Amino acid sequence: MPYSQSQLDDLAQRYTEAWNSKVPEQVAAFHDPGSSIVINRGEPSSGHSGLTEMAAGFHADVPDLHLSCDGIRGAGAHVLYMWTFTGHHAGTGNPLSVSGWEEWELGDGMKITSSQGWFDAEDYERQVSG
Repeated sequence: MPYSQSQLDDLAQRYTEAWNSKVPEQVAAFHDPGSSIVINRGEPSSGHSGLTEMAAGFHADVPDLHLSCDGIRGAGAHVLYMWTFTGHHAGTGNPLSVSGWEEWELGDGMKITSSQGWFDAEDYERQVSG
């Protein structure tokens, strides 16, 4: 089903707000119960508990994480959500600015049924270690 740009913009705004709420369950709520995310070809985080744990991990690493939406595009049920997060690493205190994107498949009710996430992990590590 094709979605209008207005619908996608609304989804992006609400998803960004969920991340910025610092409540991991709110991020997981955007996903279908059987959904999963794979970040940088890593191990999948699956189901509500796995997705909640994934979001909680980012918030633990970057307690003042602030996510910004850099854009959203759709092609049928395939959606690209581009983002940048800023904050400070919990362990080193170093400032972070990391950009990436998620590729979503959307199902009923605009729920994410699967996601592939991407960011430059080497750049992230450079920023963490200073």
